[in-house]
This record gives sequence, C-alpha cells and structure tokens, in this order.
Amino acid sequence: MPVTSSSTPFTLSRRGALRTAAGAALAACGAGSARASGGGWSPADRVDYIVPSGAGAALDMAARRLGQILEAQKLAKSIVVSNKAGGAGQLALHVLQQSAGNGNVLSSLSSSFLTGHATGTLSARIADFTPVAILVDEFVTVAVRADSPIRDARDLAARLRQNPQAHSIGVASSLGNHIHIGIARPLKLGGVDVGRLTVAPFKSSAESMNALLGGHIDVVSSSTPNVIAHLNAGRIRVLAVDAADRLGGALAAVPTWREQGFDVVGVSSQGILAPKGIPPAALDYWVRALRTATRTPEWKEFVATNQLREHFVAGADAAGYLDRQYGAMTVALRDLGLLDRTA
Repeated sequence: MPVTSSSTPFTLSRRGALRTAAGAALAACGAGSARASGGGWSPADRVDYIVPSGAGAALDMAARRLGQILEAQKLAKSIVVSNKAGGAGQLALHVLQQSAGNGNVLSSLSSSFLTGHATGTLSARIADFTPVAILVDEFVTVAVRADSPIRDARDLAARLRQNPQAHSIGVASSLGNHIHIGIARPLKLGGVDVGRLTVAPFKSSAESMNALLGGHIDVVSSSTPNVIAHLNAGRIRVLAVDAADRLGGALAAVPTWREQGFDVVGVSSQGILAPKGIPPAALDYWVRALRTATRTPEWKEFVATNQLREHFVAGADAAGYLDRQYGAMTVALRDLGLLDRTA
C-alpha cells in the first residue's frame, strides 16, 4: 500500500498529460514579475530556487552549484536556494502552485515527482507546472558501514531472503520513490519479500547517511553524490550501483547489480521545473541559460565528480522524456506492489 502524506490541493491526472506540459507553457502568457529587456525577458534581481529535500542532499548540492554558475555567468543576479523538504515533495510543489505565471521561481525536478504520482502520495501532474529542462541522469547506490558484516549485494539479498527484517534500510525522501525502487527492485529479483522489508524514509540522503554512520540503520539506498565523500574517507562500503556499466572516479571499483547476478538498470533524472503559465520568453530564457551553464567546466566537473551523466533535454522533449520514464517506473512499482491503481 502506498504511504500517503498530508493533502495539498493538486489535481490528479493520467500519465498522458505529461506531454502537454511544455506545449501549454509555450502557449501561456503569464505576466510573471520579471523586468522586460529589449522587448524580451530577463530575471528579476532575486530568483527563488526551491529544493524538495533537506540540506546536503543530492538535489540540494546540484541546486547550489548550478545557482553559483548561473550567477557567475551573469545569467541571474541572485539565486536564492530554499529547502522545502517533506510531504513527499508537496511542500515544494505548493510554492510553485502559489507562483503561477512567475518566471522568477524555479524548483528542482527529480524522478521522485513521477513515482510520487504513480504511488498516490502526490496528486500533482507535470502538466500542472512547466518542465524547463532535464539536466542529468543519476544512479542509485546501496551502501553499508565499512565495518558491516554484509560483504556485497549477493550477501545482502541472501540475508534478507532468510529474514526480510534482519537489516533496516534508509531511503530519501519518501517510500516508493526512485531511491526506494533502486534497492527494492533488485532485491525482489533476488527472491526477497520486499513487502516485509524494514524501510525508513528520511528528509534527505544526507540524513539517512548520518543515521547509517551513527549505527541507527544498517543499509542506505541513495544516489551517487551522497556516497562519494564517505567512500573516499573509508567510512562506508558501496555494495552496488544500478548503472548499466561501472561508473568511474571514486566508484570505479563498485560493481553494478548486473555484475552480481541481478538484471536491473535504473532510470532517474534531475532537472528544473517552473510554475505553470510562465511567459514563453521566460521559458526560452531559462532553457538558454541552463544550456549555457551546463556547458561550463565548473558544471562538467560537478557532474564528473558526483558520477552523474550529462543529459540535457529541454521543453517539449523534456516532457516526452519524463513521460517515457514514468512508464518505466510504473512497471517497476507494479512489480513491487506499490502502484496506485488510479495512476
């Protein structure tokens, strides 16, 4: 059964509505609060960037680095990043809802939005907002403390087959999201009764990692940016990553699930979402600005260091990509028994 959150007045829709989002934005004429510049559009002095997770999480790290680059490139005067964790992402989306037509409000877009809708924890749809761009694809890892008796992914699956509640697992920021899928899906293939797992949701993967290091939980599922520093410091052991092939850098020695006999490849992304009805010129501005920012050496270094994959997709193409990703995730959630029948 899906875990529900406190309700916020979103409108439920079917998957097909994802495709309409970019087209609706291009047809909209929302006033926003930006200055006009030579008959075009440019950001106001302050741009609010909402992150639906806690400080230190992968989304938060990406938002702050991207904001710094946008400022350094003179593409925005001031990017103010605010963390709105909780409600399976509803708190952040509520800010966008209250900012309809305002091109000076942006939010991180992650695959948790899609899984939240599919599981019923979110009634929002992409068409209620403006997808600006997909920036990167990300991968989910599974880690334990360095002194854990769990040796690898096969060992973890064997222990949990014998007793699904033998080890507690931390995920962020909600049950049923892509981070949860990232560990539950391969474990189910490994014969584990994933419905009986002890899974604890945290506001961010930074929090779940701290809980792991403090001995409060035994295993953490998280995206790659959250494990790099701890792995380099020798504090954790990363058991598996859901990429098709091994990653590089600090994670070069980490085997994929496939290498260990679990035929799983993950699919999840990070991007930028704006309120519904922003001016077409504002959407065009942010697409161009983000394309410029993601071509800088600073952003490429951030992507490489955190073992993300560059994947810039904008406007209508971004909406279509999200639609396809939603389809893949609903299959995984159905297999796990977490799919909301109305999604």
